[in-house]
Amino acid sequence: MGNTPILELCNTGSGSRLLLKMDCLNPTGSVKVRMALEMIVAAEISGELKPGGRIIEPTSGNTGLGLAFVASQRGYKFTAIVDHHAAKDKLRSMQALGAELVFVGDKESCVPSTILRRAKAAEIVAETSDAWWPDQHNNPNNPAGYWQLAYELDEQIPEKVDVLVAAIGTGGTLCGTTEHLRKLGHTAESLAVEPEGSIIFGGVPGAYKQSGAGAPSGFKIGNNVRYNLIDHGVKVSDVKAFAVARVLAREHGLMVGGTAGAAIYEGLRHLHEFQAGTTMVVIVCDAGEKYLDTIFDTDWLQKNHLYSEVMERQVSRMLRAYGDSRAIASSFEVAG
Repeated sequence: MGNTPILELCNTGSGSRLLLKMDCLNPTGSVKVRMALEMIVAAEISGELKPGGRIIEPTSGNTGLGLAFVASQRGYKFTAIVDHHAAKDKLRSMQALGAELVFVGDKESCVPSTILRRAKAAEIVAETSDAWWPDQHNNPNNPAGYWQLAYELDEQIPEKVDVLVAAIGTGGTLCGTTEHLRKLGHTAESLAVEPEGSIIFGGVPGAYKQSGAGAPSGFKIGNNVRYNLIDHGVKVSDVKAFAVARVLAREHGLMVGGTAGAAIYEGLRHLHEFQAGTTMVVIVCDAGEKYLDTIFDTDWLQKNHLYSEVMERQVSRMLRAYGDSRAIASSFEVAG
């Protein structure tokens, strides 16, 4: 776990760089395994989680995978409260790791059943004597779990991280990493990315297919979304997020999930706006192999009105434009 590599996706003629922190290469293919371990160890130390106890958590998949993985290694039972909005391969993977799945919500819903999941978790905890609910949205050991990620970035990028970009759901990944990076002396201007239809930064609520980020209408935003640590909050549509994931797979051999695609899209869109020599880091929070029957299935995208060949061409052009700017700058250097 941890020590994931840095990949330079592109750079500009002015010396700015867009770097990807490939945390999708963690066990379970997700950054969230970091905070799953931190929450469980803290609960062991405090006595909230007893030996052989049961962990209960409502999850869209990646936190559940992390908890299932750590529970399997430390001798706990794990029950995940899930809905049909989650990627099927995440659910199958949790079961493969020994998790019990309890479903809530409508099979045909396009909106995460976040409120129903939390209500069901509370019900099960009340009925189960040895149950512990981490509550990832409010557990302070969620953001605390990203200190190691910050230290890795500090070692890998000693010249300092100027801008940090990440998808936002519970808030733990972006806010926790930002807080620790700033303590280590990095500027770390933060850019949080949520799906269009999510309500973390206000706006009109609606349906979205990006799994693991955002918050639906009526959901009470948890304590781990710390607005004082967020400099910019932006929304990205499913079409744009999925187009990035598909182009990166096809043209660069990188398999990333939809929320990672959204964060990378915003990185590409804004890199040139920052001063020369900026180092921007996008946390690639999720691997793409869990979405072969959704994001990477053109028929599924078309059925859900999420396929755009035009947008995929635009993403390709954005990437090529950065390459062109670098080539132009190099030609001036040679001419000089």
